[in-house]
Amino acid sequence: MTHTAHRFSVAPMMDWTDRHCRSFHRVLTRRALLYSEMVTSAAVLHGDRQRLLGFDAAEHPVALQLGGSDPGELAAAARIGEDFGYREINLNVGCPSDRVQSGRFGACLMLEPALVADCMAAIRQAVSVSATVKCRIGVDDQDPESSLFSLVDACAAAGVETFIVHARKAILKGLSPKENRDIPPLNYDLVRRLKRERPGLTIVLNGGIGGLDAAEALLADFDGVMLGRAAYHDPGLLGEVDARLFGEAAIVKPEAAVEAYLPYVDARLAEGVHLAAMTRHMLGLFQGRRGARAWRRVLTVESVRPGAGAEVILRALSEVAGSGMEAQGLGRGLEAGEPAQVAHAQQ
Repeated sequence: MTHTAHRFSVAPMMDWTDRHCRSFHRVLTRRALLYSEMVTSAAVLHGDRQRLLGFDAAEHPVALQLGGSDPGELAAAARIGEDFGYREINLNVGCPSDRVQSGRFGACLMLEPALVADCMAAIRQAVSVSATVKCRIGVDDQDPESSLFSLVDACAAAGVETFIVHARKAILKGLSPKENRDIPPLNYDLVRRLKRERPGLTIVLNGGIGGLDAAEALLADFDGVMLGRAAYHDPGLLGEVDARLFGEAAIVKPEAAVEAYLPYVDARLAEGVHLAAMTRHMLGLFQGRRGARAWRRVLTVESVRPGAGAEVILRALSEVAGSGMEAQGLGRGLEAGEPAQVAHAQQ
């Protein structure tokens, strides 16, 4: 079995894949590559770096996604990201947001492959970690057969070896960012052709992959798969990734993931983070199981209350059908407040 670094990854998603989300996903899978939300190079250079880039070492392996189009600015931001400990710097050439277009980065850069290549050359010169590109197959009236290969070849000439391809066009004139995630048709065959004709490159497929069955099948044709919304809305599937896609023995069950996440929750609460900032990423954990609705209801309603603590998570767990025993058996008592015993997450 091939164990490339990009065999399975969770997509960078604005407003979703923050440090709390990544820490939660990490207790479900050791092997998946996790990505930050996109951070603009200007924000890295001029903003609150600890807030924007800070993360827990237990999240590794984790990559930083940057947005921007100024080679010098991106190089400086990439260097800062490497200093923070990120193991990969990824350039966003796929986001269709209006805000992104106005800043001359994201999917509109598909129209400027030479500029993207210049940006990647600058990033590669600035850092020793991997520098990668996440792109679409084209935008608006571009011919994907030409636009995708032009971008990849330009960046490959600059030394880039890994490309994550969202196998849809981005329609910048007429579709919202949300519509751009669903309406443009998927074209996996074009990305297959890219891999076939550029066998020396690492090609990761993104877009429309609904679960692990589909992911496993697609790995026959691609070096890796990247799941976004499917992994976020049904994070329980991540508990099977290491066993199914990396050949490891253990499957992490949702109850075990909750236990493993509790020390992180306690640590952040002690720093003043609100419980809801963490539990919002857990809502889909019991997707498809009896009690899932009650789990979501307790977390949604009670996590926002002043002073809400980790006991809310345990109360929600006790609502899940058949999990009352697990809730009582976690490595802490509600009254005692003792830390959970974590075997899976600590590294």
